[in-house]
Amino acid sequence: MATEKYSPRLKGEYHVRIRQVMKEKFGYTNEMQVPKLDKIVLNMGIGEAVADSKKAATALKDLTAIAGQKAVATKARNSIAGFKLREGMVIGGKVTLRGDQMYEFLDRFITIALPRVKDFRGLKGTSFDGRGNYATGLKEHIVFPEINYDQIDQMWGMDIVVCTTAKTDEEAKALLTEFKFPFVKN
Repeated sequence: MATEKYSPRLKGEYHVRIRQVMKEKFGYTNEMQVPKLDKIVLNMGIGEAVADSKKAATALKDLTAIAGQKAVATKARNSIAGFKLREGMVIGGKVTLRGDQMYEFLDRFITIALPRVKDFRGLKGTSFDGRGNYATGLKEHIVFPEINYDQIDQMWGMDIVVCTTAKTDEEAKALLTEFKFPFVKN
């Protein structure tokens, strides 16, 4: 009995529908010209960890739960006396998602997390960097279903950067729109 490998929903949708739509819209002649998602980077700054190192461990645990992959602690490069910050102190965490985990996270982000954001009106369509990458942020990490609201002692903000292979912002925005990113209508 052959077992079929599980594939994320958005990955299948990209291969079946989105690539074809992008080829028609931009007139690509080759399948390899079509932009695709490269990686998603999640970043969480934990400034309060300077006073209490347990907060950094809690935030990293939450980031790991959200991403489904172990978070890496980011450490201070320099000491800053005014902030009571010493070199090597944990001040944040990050995770880079690729492949199936990236598509799974993107699916949860678009369909579950964003609709749970309070007073959500859509994502800004101007947050591209000129090279086809899109960055957005969340004020509260509790919008993800992996986080148990009752066990949270503090809410953390996080940055989400979606990196694509698109050459221009126009191509990247078209790609992310096909992935059902809820951009604000200008």
